[in-house]
Amino acid sequence: MDSSDVLAQIDAEVSNCQACALYHSRKNAVPGEGPAKSEIMFIGEGPGFYENEQGRPFVGAAGKFLDELLAQAGLKRPEVWIGNVVKCRPPGNRDPLPEELTACDRYLERQIAAISPKIIITLGRYSMGKFMPGAKISAVHGQMRRVGDRFVIAMFHPAAALHQASLKPAIMKDFAQLPKLLEQARSALAKSAPAPSEELQEEPKQLSLF
Repeated sequence: MDSSDVLAQIDAEVSNCQACALYHSRKNAVPGEGPAKSEIMFIGEGPGFYENEQGRPFVGAAGKFLDELLAQAGLKRPEVWIGNVVKCRPPGNRDPLPEELTACDRYLERQIAAISPKIIITLGRYSMGKFMPGAKISAVHGQMRRVGDRFVIAMFHPAAALHQASLKPAIMKDFAQLPKLLEQARSALAKSAPAPSEELQEEPKQLSLF
């Protein structure tokens, strides 16, 4: 099963998921969307009103701002994968509960494994907490850290700038650094990739029957 098939299967499972109480109030689950093989994966917190209506991530005001930020970084939405740590809208846009995060994490882990991005960009403190437990977003935003086989950059959620205008310059500055950080990640991952074994480098030898 290739990455596209894996993601399609996860989408179907998420759409019918009843692993936590959020399914009672959802209109549409929001599994996430984007290329099956994307260098960059954006992970937000949870769907809002418009996302719940359309079944797509970041389509409200925060999504429009995210599109602007992507354009500033020389990226387009179809080039990146976008999703959330919880796949159904928490009532009233409240923070996701621990049991809701746990229920959705199995889907997110499978999505990460299928896409295998070079960089994961967390939008907001709940997605940041998955990769940088105990960190404060005000202290680490815009910084890139190696986490396992990839790099993670914590950023403020675009919605934060809509509610707190003072954060907008920091968010825009962080996104402006993305092209440089992606190049750094590519270079570091290329250097750390295992070299082909000597057996693979040798020409295949024909076995003698005698």
